[in-house]
Amino acid sequence: MNGDDPREDPRRRRVPPTSGRPGGPSVPPQGRPQPPQGRAMPPDPRYGRPPGNDRRPQPEDGPTVRYNPAPRRGASHVEPTQVMHRGNSGDQPLAYSQLPYEREKPRQAPPPPPRPPREQVRHAPTQRPVPHHDALPPRRTPPPVTGGRQPQPPRRRRKRHPFRWLMVIIVLLIAGLIAAVVHLDNSLTRITALPSYSDRVSNTPGTNWLLVGSDGRGDLSTEQEQELATGGDTGPERTDTIMMVHIPGSGPTTMVSLPRDSYVNIPGHGKDKLNASFAIGGASLLVQTVEEATGVRIDHYAQIGFGGFASVVDALGGLEMCLDEPIVDPLAGLDLPAGCQELSGPQALGFVRTRATPNADVDRMNHQRMFMAALLKKATSMGTLANPFSLWPMATGVAGSLKVDDGDHIWNLAALGWAMRGDTVTTSVPIGGFDDTDVGNVLLWDKSKASGFFEALATDQQIPEELLTR
Repeated sequence: MNGDDPREDPRRRRVPPTSGRPGGPSVPPQGRPQPPQGRAMPPDPRYGRPPGNDRRPQPEDGPTVRYNPAPRRGASHVEPTQVMHRGNSGDQPLAYSQLPYEREKPRQAPPPPPRPPREQVRHAPTQRPVPHHDALPPRRTPPPVTGGRQPQPPRRRRKRHPFRWLMVIIVLLIAGLIAAVVHLDNSLTRITALPSYSDRVSNTPGTNWLLVGSDGRGDLSTEQEQELATGGDTGPERTDTIMMVHIPGSGPTTMVSLPRDSYVNIPGHGKDKLNASFAIGGASLLVQTVEEATGVRIDHYAQIGFGGFASVVDALGGLEMCLDEPIVDPLAGLDLPAGCQELSGPQALGFVRTRATPNADVDRMNHQRMFMAALLKKATSMGTLANPFSLWPMATGVAGSLKVDDGDHIWNLAALGWAMRGDTVTTSVPIGGFDDTDVGNVLLWDKSKASGFFEALATDQQIPEELLTR
């Protein structure tokens, strides 16, 4: 055609449908091979796409030539251009672009590597849900309505806690016991009884008490003096009863009576009766005199007056005493028949003070030991300890009438009573006789026996039987 560049790519040139000769046969377009009729043409590798697709031609694809063989006509009929439609049937040949499209199979990725087998997970068996039904409370028949009142709902019973109540009771008892002990300890009258002097006797084994019964009347009224037959004021306070109690580390307790008329040396005052030391220097000088005369160190001191004797006995309900002979002493207000009998507070006081007996002071020491043994036996009995109506008056009576050393407490007195509750050896210092001196008639100790007697106590040994005075 005019204007065509022969050097142009033959694929982009338009080719006339015929050779130009009238009546000539139809010539297929040049530049693309003619597909054979009756079969599909393989994809053209030049275009990278199978023929027969319906996409629009691109500029790089070359000239678009549509070829649709028409029915056979005469040789003189020439159709320069014919639009071919799809869907034609028959034996007409298909154009190259109408060939069936064979899609390229997609590339398949390589199979993944095999995974390790998983451990089989064991599950609990499937549980079937069970419907929940609340238990129906038992039916209660309401009480009949009387008087027009509506029935009241039943009261909820409170849970009982017996163990809790028991603990409360125990705590209260302990608190009450502690309060009682503190009260009794504060009721004691404390004095300076244990002396501190040079060359004092060194500590000796065991525990040694010095018990003193004084004739002090300062805390008694006139009516009480008449009732107790104390004889009124007789001058300085003196002591009628002096006893040493030794509590060993093991074995029975020993209670020794020291006669008040014993002729001993009083430090700084020469020879005199033992009770004179108490009248001269009080409890401190009495303790020093006893320590130097016996060689036994005193650890605790307790002193009780006339009123204390009577109040303690009355608090216990009296004491039973057995007498071998009757005792009649108007000065002590005493008139007792022979035999066992219950003594009241004033009678017990007269019993430990009287000297209206054949042996005078010796009998009085025996009566004092009998009284102390009976008193401690009843005070530590289960009937007294388990009965607060007897225990409390007795304890308050003792605490209110005692005078103790500054370092003594109520629990020290309790330990003393507990140590004397059982079998107690009661004796007196060995006696050598009586003698008249410038201070009056005095009692002399048997020096040879008294030395071994107190040596046994100082070394925490039992006193030999031959040295005991029954």
